[in-house]
Amino acid sequence: MKPRSIPVTIPSLPPVEEYIAEIKSIWDTGLLTNMGPLHQKLTGLLVDYLNVKNISLFTNGHLALECAIETLQLTGEVITTPFTFASTTHALIRQGLTPVFCDISPMDFTLDTSKMEALITEKTSAIVPVHVYGQVCNVEKIDQIAKKYGLKVIYDAAHAFGVKINGQGIGRFGDISMFSFHATKVFHTIEGGALTFSDSSYEERLSRLKNFGISSPEDVTEVGTNAKMNEFQAAMGICNIRYIDHQIALRKKIVDCYREYLDGIRGLSYLSPQKGVTTNYAYFPVLFDEKEFGKTRNEVVEALKKEDILARKYFYPLTSRFSCYEGRYQEEATPVAKYIGDRILTLPLFGALNLNDVKRICQVILER
Repeated sequence: MKPRSIPVTIPSLPPVEEYIAEIKSIWDTGLLTNMGPLHQKLTGLLVDYLNVKNISLFTNGHLALECAIETLQLTGEVITTPFTFASTTHALIRQGLTPVFCDISPMDFTLDTSKMEALITEKTSAIVPVHVYGQVCNVEKIDQIAKKYGLKVIYDAAHAFGVKINGQGIGRFGDISMFSFHATKVFHTIEGGALTFSDSSYEERLSRLKNFGISSPEDVTEVGTNAKMNEFQAAMGICNIRYIDHQIALRKKIVDCYREYLDGIRGLSYLSPQKGVTTNYAYFPVLFDEKEFGKTRNEVVEALKKEDILARKYFYPLTSRFSCYEGRYQEEATPVAKYIGDRILTLPLFGALNLNDVKRICQVILER
């Protein structure tokens, strides 16, 4: 009998009866969108869970990021990372900004703060770091640099839902943090996203921007977009937040299992836990040194595919190497990011993944 296929991820879903019970109220209120009662309920739940002062919900993380950029009125150049999902770079370009790519640290794959100041010019207005795989950036050093040069900071925290640094919610750092609630994330609202921020004055503009710039029933004061989270999305979030700690605990068991089977393998490495960080076990990335391991990352991918196991070359290629940006950036400027991008592989990870399947995945990887 052929072993069952293993996808790279499967979205977590609450019991269908719970979701149906949650959305029944929609038929009573007739409200499907425009910050309805379920939207408001989820807002309160997330403020508490994420341990943040303010949160604004969006239909997806990408539009949330674009609205954050507009709210802070960024201009010119923005220091960021090419080792990220397309959305981070696209949002900057779409808002008329120039990404300036900083290399990443080989220790945690986040922005290398020791290389950041050399990239700052009179045109620099902000820093957009990414908490990659739930690994947190050097928030203290980034804050120091931002204050020194008068720069804004927007964190891409798409991977970092529920992550804490010394007990503080990750969304409390920088001027604004963006979270993605896409179906593949640890916590999801089918699609969705959010911005967290300490300065309450941002709330009013964010509310306008995500609702066409409407300021009153008879006036539109700026060119906004349509980025409101609807009630069906909010209902899914309300249900999923009840199970989030359980989902993270399941993910931890899987990650621990991967580490047990792959520990000490020559030419294969994975990220170490960060001191003081409560993680969410969002991803399990593995780095292959082809000379030491004996096989390239791509060869491992093909071996897994033959067994109907899907892994993801995430993040590959670097955003600076996308064909839509051809000729704009020099990949030589970020050699560490290039090295890691060419060798990284995220293994299947989701709450329902069987530990026997984890063993099977590792056996395929380690076959010589």
